[in-house]
Parts: sequence; structure tokens; C-alpha cells
Amino acid sequence: MTASVEVTFLQDGAQPAEQVAGELVAFIGAAQHSLDIAIYDLNLTGAPADQLRAAVKAATSRGVAIRLLYNVDFPNPIPVPPPSQADTGFIASLGVESKPISGVPDLMHHKYIVRDAASADPWVWTGSTNWTNDSWTREENVILKLPSTDLAAEYARNFAELWATGRVEGTGKYDLASVALTYRGSPVRAHVLFSPGRGRQMAHLIADKIAHAKRRIRVCSPVITAGVVLGTLGDLTHSPHPEFKGVYDRTQMAEVLGQWRVDPHAGWKGPAFLAVSTTLPFASKVTTPYTPTSVHDFMHAKITVVDNTVMTGSYNLSHAGEDNAENLLVLDSAPLADLFVNFVDSVFARYAQPSLVARK
Repeated sequence: MTASVEVTFLQDGAQPAEQVAGELVAFIGAAQHSLDIAIYDLNLTGAPADQLRAAVKAATSRGVAIRLLYNVDFPNPIPVPPPSQADTGFIASLGVESKPISGVPDLMHHKYIVRDAASADPWVWTGSTNWTNDSWTREENVILKLPSTDLAAEYARNFAELWATGRVEGTGKYDLASVALTYRGSPVRAHVLFSPGRGRQMAHLIADKIAHAKRRIRVCSPVITAGVVLGTLGDLTHSPHPEFKGVYDRTQMAEVLGQWRVDPHAGWKGPAFLAVSTTLPFASKVTTPYTPTSVHDFMHAKITVVDNTVMTGSYNLSHAGEDNAENLLVLDSAPLADLFVNFVDSVFARYAQPSLVARK
């Protein structure tokens, strides 16, 4: 039987960190030859840290070659969402090859693993979740596990670029063909894009899909700051449109609005976002303002669904994300689209409340 795409959704307060760690440990435990890991934020404590360390050491002991990339250094003003601070001491304790990727000026924002890329049974782990206790217990996130020789080769190519250069700039400058997968016996067409090389294309692809939607649209993102996406959503407010629901992080968008008010180049975006978020059916999660020691309970899932197409991965609907190292997975599948719609609708129902404009 052909292996199926696997999807896990995380909700705030719905699962212990040990459960998610167990899923990651099982993925690592199946490795036979290689693991290439690109993780933006790795900062685990307690039992989940012990679980991951033990799994990595066990893989190393059976001859699995492991390399790990992580993001470091961001001297500029804190962006929204804020940058990570990977636990370099914990990374060193894993005893594997590791390399910091400078997040200056743009972040290494991936959260993927390529497992056994050159074997007969390669898999990719990707999605929106970082490897932290709060990411696994207090945030909305999605994890995808993809069995595919072609996708593994594409993610491996991206990893190799980052590993060789040690920098975000210049990576992802290629156009990749769609590949065939299955989800519970149904066919899936999958396509991945990497930024910064195809960052502008990511934003325009999502906007174009929304503009040509026939039946349904779901938007779930911590922030919505990409101009082309904001403009397309604005067009929906002036004409009949398919069924729509959206979710964002209210606290983070309030911070963004404050930044836009003093940015002469983004003056149009604040009114545009307020018009979109108050005219279209949006829900928003009130989260804890960021500090290094605060709980990180962001609405962190990055999902757009248009008709039977799912677009998800590490990419926020943000202008800054176009220049980061990100991946956007495009999945054409009615059953997967239904699954993701149900998740977004559950998040929408949980956080439905008066719009952001009421807080002005």
C-alpha cells in the first residue's frame, strides 16, 4: 500500500508537549541513513528535551548521519512575530553536526526534516511548528509528514544550499514541478516553493488563488501584511465572494498596526487591514505580548485554503516572510482541503469576538 500524507494539528491547551515530542521521536526513530534538520527555534526543556536528545543519540549510534541548521542573531528592531533564540547548549548536547544560519537581515524560518532522502523510503516533516514547549502546548500549529522521493529531493536541495552557504540570501531560486502523493487512498498533487528565491511568487500565488476562488476561502495566519494578499482580500469586501473565514493573532497585528502608523511607506496598510478584518468574517486570538521569558501562546498556524487547494508551511502572509528562508507547500486534494477547513473553522469558532477596530 502506498504511504499516505499524515497531518497533525495542534491547539492551545489541547495536547501535552510529551505527546508532540513522541511524534517527533517516532519520525526520527524511523531514520536509517540520514536526517537533515532545518529548525528556526529549538528550545525544549524537561521531558520533551530528554526525549529528543535520546532519539537523536540513538539514531547516531545506529549510523544515521545527522545535520542540523538553526537561526541565530537578529540585531535589528524586533519584528512581528519576534525572532527565536535557539538553545545552543542543548543543540551542542545532541552531539551532531550543526550550523547556525545568520538571521541578518532575514530569518532562517524553516521547520523541516528530510529523512533518508537518498533511500527507497524518504520522508519530509514540515509545517508551522517550532520545537519548543510552548509551540507544542500553547500555540495553534500544523505538522505534515510527506512520503515522497521527489519532495525529499527538493527539500534536500534547499537544505544543501543553506548548509553550503551559511546564509539565507540567494537560496530557493528554482521552479519545481508538482509531484503525486496520496492521502488516505485519494490522489494529491503537491508543489513546494522556497523563499527568498520564490518569496514574491508565494505571496502572489496565494493572492491569485483567493482572487479566483469559486466555493470557499479560509485564511489562518499570525499576521497578514503582504501587500498583494491585503489588496486581494480588500477586493472581496467590495463584491460577492465565496464562503470565507479567517483567523489571525490579534496581539501581533495590533503591534503591526502601530509600526505601520509611523512608516510612510505602509500608510495604506493599516486602513486596508482594518477594513478587511471588520468587513470579512475574521476571528482573532488575544495572545501574550512577546518577551523572552513570557509564555509564547501565538496563533501560529499558517494555512490558506481555496476551494480544494491547501497552502501551508512556515510562511506567514507577511511582507518580511518573502525575504526569509521559508517553504510553502501547495496541496491539491479535496479530502485534505476539507480536513484543513475543519481545523480553521474550529480555531475560528474558538476565537470569534469583536474585531480589532474596537480596540482603537
